[in-house]
Amino acid sequence: MTLQQLKYAIEIANCGSMNEAAKRLFISQPSLSNAIKELENELGIAIFERSNRGIVTSEAGIEFLGYARQVIEQMEFMESRYKGEQFRGVQFSMSTQHYPFVVDAYVRLLQSYDAEEYNLVLRETRTLDIIEDVRSLRSDIGVLYINEQNAKVMNKLFSDHHLKFTPLLNASPHIYVSSQHPLAAKEELTMEDVSPYPYLSFEQGEQHSLNFIEEIVRTVQPARSIKVSDRATLRDILLGTQGYTIGTGLLTSDLTGSELRSIPLLIEQAATIGWIAHKDIQLGDIAKRYIDILNDIVTEVQFNYNYWLL
Repeated sequence: MTLQQLKYAIEIANCGSMNEAAKRLFISQPSLSNAIKELENELGIAIFERSNRGIVTSEAGIEFLGYARQVIEQMEFMESRYKGEQFRGVQFSMSTQHYPFVVDAYVRLLQSYDAEEYNLVLRETRTLDIIEDVRSLRSDIGVLYINEQNAKVMNKLFSDHHLKFTPLLNASPHIYVSSQHPLAAKEELTMEDVSPYPYLSFEQGEQHSLNFIEEIVRTVQPARSIKVSDRATLRDILLGTQGYTIGTGLLTSDLTGSELRSIPLLIEQAATIGWIAHKDIQLGDIAKRYIDILNDIVTEVQFNYNYWLL
C-alpha cells in the first residue's frame, strides 16, 4: 500500500467517476484502475462498486477512506511542518438542499478563513444525492430536512448508511413570491390562496418520491407546475412571473435583497432542518468551524432577527 494509492482512492471517491479522477490526477484511466485493483487485492476488500449512477464507495470502502484521509492529512501536515511551512492544505466538501442561509454560512466561512491554500466544495443538489454524497465520503456533511411525513423513510436511510442527523432548527412553511406578486401584501396565506398561480419546485430526478421533495409541505398536484434544478433559476422565475414556491421562511437580505417576500403558510406542518455526517468519521476542523457558523446563524434567526422571517 502506498500513499499514492491512497490519494488515488480519495480522488475517485471525491469525483464519483474513474475517468474524471484520472483527468484530475493526470494519469490514464487504465493506470488508475490497475492501481486501485492492486490496492483492493492487497486489502482483500472492494473499495468501489459500479452502479447505474457510476462509481460508488462500498461499505468497506467508506471505513477505509476514513482512515486514508487521516493518513494523507497527517502526511501533508508533517511535510509542511518539517519544511518550516505552515500547513495550508485544507479540504472541506458539503452537499445541501437549496437554502440561502447555508450559502450565507459558507460565505462567512470563506471570510473568516485566511489559509493561502484550500480546496472547498459546495453542492446544492437533490435529497438522495446529499445522502449518497455523505455516505460515500464525497461530502463531509449534508444539510437537509426531515418532517413528520418523511421521517420514517429518512431515518431508515440514515441508519442504513451509518449517518447521524443533528438538528439545527425547526422551520414552519412559508410561501415565497416576488415583491410584485398580487399576494405580496398578505400577512399570511393558505394553499387555496396560491392555487391559481404556478407552483415552482426543485426537480428530484428519477427519485421523485414525496419523501424526497425539498419543499417542506406535501401539496395536491397543482394545475400548473414548474420544476427547476438550481436556486438561481427558481429565483429568476419567481421574480419574472406570478409563480410561488414553498420554503422555510429563512431568506437573507445579503443574498436576496428585497425582491422576494416570505409569507407564513397557514398549515399544520413543520420541518426540522439539520446536518448529517458519517457516524464513524471524525469531522475536520474546517467542517466543525462551518457547523459553528451555521449554529450562529440559527441564533441570529431566533434572537437577533437578522433574517427575514416575514
